[in-house]
This record gives sequence, C-alpha cells and structure tokens, in this order.
Amino acid sequence: MKTGLQQSTSLRQELKINPRLYQAMDLLYMPLLDLQQHLKQELLTNPFLELVEPEDDEADAAEEGEETAEPENLAEAETGDEPEPEKSGDDDVDWESVLLDGFETGGVREETEQREWYEPVTVAAHDLADHLKEQVALLDLTPRQALLAEEFIGNIDEAGHLAATLDEIRDGVNEVLVRAAEELDVPAATPFSDDEVLAMLRVMQDLDPPGVCARDLRECLLLQLASLDARGTLAWRLVDEAFEELIAHRWSEVARRFGISVQEVQTAADEVARLDPKPGLRFAAPTEDYIVPDLIIDKIDGAYHVFLNDGNLPRLKISRSYQDLARDRKHFDTESKDFIASKLNSANWMIQAIEQRRQTMLKVMHFIVDRQRDFFERGIQYLKPLTLREVADAVGMHESTVSRVTNEKFVQTPRGVLPLKFFFSSGLSTSDGDDVSARGIKDQLEKLVAGEDPRNPLTDQAIVEIIQRTGVQIARRTVAKYRDQLGILPARMRKRV
Repeated sequence: MKTGLQQSTSLRQELKINPRLYQAMDLLYMPLLDLQQHLKQELLTNPFLELVEPEDDEADAAEEGEETAEPENLAEAETGDEPEPEKSGDDDVDWESVLLDGFETGGVREETEQREWYEPVTVAAHDLADHLKEQVALLDLTPRQALLAEEFIGNIDEAGHLAATLDEIRDGVNEVLVRAAEELDVPAATPFSDDEVLAMLRVMQDLDPPGVCARDLRECLLLQLASLDARGTLAWRLVDEAFEELIAHRWSEVARRFGISVQEVQTAADEVARLDPKPGLRFAAPTEDYIVPDLIIDKIDGAYHVFLNDGNLPRLKISRSYQDLARDRKHFDTESKDFIASKLNSANWMIQAIEQRRQTMLKVMHFIVDRQRDFFERGIQYLKPLTLREVADAVGMHESTVSRVTNEKFVQTPRGVLPLKFFFSSGLSTSDGDDVSARGIKDQLEKLVAGEDPRNPLTDQAIVEIIQRTGVQIARRTVAKYRDQLGILPARMRKRV
C-alpha cells in the first residue's frame, strides 16, 4: 500500500437547501395564530419591516405608479444616481444605532405596541384537589390525620382515581415525617401504620364526588352505588360479583349464574351504565382550544367562493424611512452595510413569502372545493376519496408542500368548521366504476347501527350486504375495521332481549 499525499478530482451532486427555503416551508406549516405571532416577532427584529396602517392604503395606491422598484441587495442600492433622502423629524435620530442596537432610540414601534390587545386568561381554577381540600378542612381531624389526607389528595389523578397503592402512600408520608424530624433536629414521629392508611382511605372515599379515591373502576362504581343506597341490589351484585361478565356483555351467562332472566340482567346493566366512571373530570378545567379557521368557504349565488381569513394577520411593508437610509450609506462602514443589505433582503423576502403562502393555500382550497362539491351540496356520504398526490399533481406542487398547507389548518364551510385533512381519505370502488370515500362509508355504517333493531343487531356480514346493494365493493374485514375505529361493539355485544 502506497502512502503519501495525493490529489484527485471527482464529480458529484449535492442538494443544499437555502435557509430561507426552510423558513418558507415553516410559514406554510404554521396555522393562522402561530403565523400572527411569528410576524409580530419579525416586526421586532427587522427594522425594515413595518405594519401597513389603514390610512396608508390610500396613499400607497396613489403613489403606486410613481414608485420605482426597491433594490434587492446592497450592490443595486449603490449603483447609479441616488435621490437625496427627504428631510424629516427623523434626522435627529441616530439611525446607525437604531439599526445595530434595536428600537430603543427610534421609538418607531411604540404606537403599535400600545395598540396591541391581549385576551384576558384565567389565572386560577377550582380543581378537584381544591374541592377535596375544602371538605377535609371541615372534618375533625388530628394534625397527623390531616397530613395523611394531604398525601392522599396529592395521589388522586384528574379522573378522581387513586393513582398510587396504599403501600406507596404509607411510605411517602413516612418519608415526610423523617425529613421533618431531620430539619428540626428532633426524634422522628411514629410511622404511619397500614391500619391508619386504610382508615383514611375510607374517609377520603366518603367525600364528594361519589366514587372519588377509588383504586380501580370496579371500586369506583361500587362507591357510587353505595352513595345511592343501592347495596345488595342486582346492579350492585353485577358489579361486585360478575364484573368481568358485565364488561364483556355476557348477559346469558350472568342470568344462568344468578337464576334470573336476561332482561333483568340488561336492566341492571343499564343502571350501571348511567354511573360516572371518571367522577373527577367534572372538576377539570374546561378546555379552551379556540379554532380560528384559516379559510372561509361561502356559497354566493349558487357558487362556492374561497376566502382567506387573514383580516387580523399583520400586513407588512418596507419601512419608507429605512429605505431612504439604505440609499445613503456612504458614511457606514462595511459591517453596517452588510447588516443593512441582510435586513433589507430579508424584509423583501418575508413579504414575498407571505404572499406566496396566501396564493398556495387558495390554490389548494379551490381544487378541494371543486373536487368535493357534492359533499358541500349533499352531505358526507358524497365525500369523494382524495389523496395529497392528486392535489399536488393538479396544482403543480410537491406532495410535501400540499401536506404542509393542509396540516393543522381549518376551514369554515356551510357544513361547519372542518380540518383540511377531513377532505382527504382513501376510497372504495363502486359497481359503476366510481369511487366513494371511506369517511362516507363510516358515516353510513354509524347510521345503520343507530337504526338497527336492538333485539336483532346487524352483523358485520349483514352490513356488508347492505352497503354492497348501494354499489360499493367492500369486504367484511373492512367493515370490522371501520366499526372498531368508530368504537362500535360487535353485534353479539349490542344485542338486547
């Protein structure tokens, strides 16, 4: 083997993605609220960007024919005769300091920041732990019992169930006693016993809501039945003695075991079904997930029109003051010129990228509306199968671009606010050669089950035959899969007598 330094040439292909391309992809991915925050941040970091005020629209329109194109980079800005910048009240501002250090010296953004409005949010909520602590405070407990009760409350989950074993609670509260003794330099108190922990469990399980502090679902249901004075009833026996059969809906087996009719078992099971398996959730803070649609579809004069819901989106323009500054930078050093060129190009690119996002979303939504017109007119069963590739091919974009446009975006339609992903689903063939959406088949399956005879529920094969009579080619395993996805039980578990 020969060693030494050698030179060689090779030819290879490399794909280098411009950082701005990554940013453009991120802009496509962002939902409306995220985009609003992103643009506000850009306004703070790029001095060449500013908001378009309502009074600026008319002035910009009047001067549109007189304006010349702004330079794309520093080299273009420095060629040719440049106009003398207008004199204004900004002459007293140290522009170089503003550009390099931020807006502290210029005050350009102060008015915008004062007008910004923040939605009031809830700072505290009365949750399950607070509800339990209030009840414990009313009990006649010793300090030792109060400490143990606090340990129990800390181990109750949001659903109201006990999330730790009694041994873990005992060990946890005993560790608190040991740490307290060490900090105070006193002998440790007597450790909590199993009997004390079990006694406190009974106290906690008597609190409101009924079923709280249960160690499992079965105990939770029994606690609720006890609060209803239903001990010893058939519903109680069903939970206490035949819980596995209850879950599996094995009514006939329970009827033989208890020596009663199947109808009596089902009536008792209905009583159990009315209980709350997660009693603590009624004290959970309500979810405040606001959905702001990115697009709006309206039917006007029989035609569907697509609009962008971007009225609250900051509209950006290049700052006139900083443009004038960019034309007269002879007294700046090289570093300042590079900074100005970078920020000016970035501002121009951001405005173009926002407009490109707008056009891309409109183009994709227009195609979806054209493709799914039957859905808007007649309902979900007429939703056609659609894939990202079909949209990408139709609008001349890459499939990944369409995926970003439709991800986490919502559209307001005459049939409600829907995620854009709603319009995409696989399809099944029909006898006449057309395709039908899997989402429409699921909707049909739900309606069939809702309208079935509970004494003779539809089997998967019966559902297959009904759907096939409409011309859709579907297999029994597909029906079973859709049924599982919809959370519908098999026919034997839906049967009533």
